[in-house]
Formats: sequence, structure tokens, C-alpha cells
Amino acid sequence: MGMFDSFNIASTGLTAQRLRMDVISDNIANASTTRTTEGDGPYARKRAIFAPINIRPDYKSPLVPEAIEHGLGKGVRIVKIEKDDAPFRLVFDPSHPDAILTGPEKGYVRMPNVNIVTEMTDLISATRSYEANVMIVNNAKSMFAKALEIGRVGA
Repeated sequence: MGMFDSFNIASTGLTAQRLRMDVISDNIANASTTRTTEGDGPYARKRAIFAPINIRPDYKSPLVPEAIEHGLGKGVRIVKIEKDDAPFRLVFDPSHPDAILTGPEKGYVRMPNVNIVTEMTDLISATRSYEANVMIVNNAKSMFAKALEIGRVGA
């Protein structure tokens, strides 16, 4: 592992968790949006899908043993942001402009499938993950500074 690998890996985590927090914030902001700009009904909850970064999986350095360099564990990336296919909530409000006018659901309004408690829990998790990656950067920076200090003293 090179000197800056820990910074690179932590930075991918910082970027991914920041995007995850943005998606969660968007969900919370649209928790009561019954009509989207696309016109396809209420807002559908979104979530970020992560995957490990696999840098050059077919390359194996002849100088490094197979057990050490396997190409995995180089960080995380956002694969996609997908809509949650959970059913929308139905709330009875016949005076709402988006209320269903006919059928067995007459008078009901389709509300987003966003649960504020779930979103806040996910937001706390994303925040803690972000903080952990910041801690990795700070600790790596301290280790490198200490190594430089040791090198100066020994010279």
C-alpha cells in the first residue's frame, strides 16, 4: 500500500457518503410532495447504491505476493441512485387537489413512500461513516507527519 492510498480510499468514502446525505436530504425535503415535475404521481424515495472500486483486477505485480495485491479494497463508488419501489401511502383527504376522483380509493391521496424515521436513521449512519473517513484522513496525516519527524531526528 502506497503512502497516499489511505487518503485515496478515504476520499472515495467521503464522496460517497456526501452523495448519500444529499439523496437522503432530497427524500426528506420531498416527504409530502404529491406531484412531481415529471407528472408521474408522488415523489418516490431514492437511495444510493454503493459498490467497491475494483482497480485493474486482472493486473498482478510480479514483485508483490498474490496474497497482498489483489486489486480489491481501493475504495467505494456510487453505482446508481435508484427509486424505491415500496408502495405509496394513502391518506384520506378529499379536499386535496391530487385526491383520487373515482374508484375504491376515491378521496385518498397517494403520498410519497418516504418514512422520516428511516431517513433520519440513514442520515445518522451516513454522517457517522463520513466522520470515520475524516478520522482516517486525520490519522494518516498524523502518522506521516510523525514519520517525517522521526526521519528528521535520525538524520
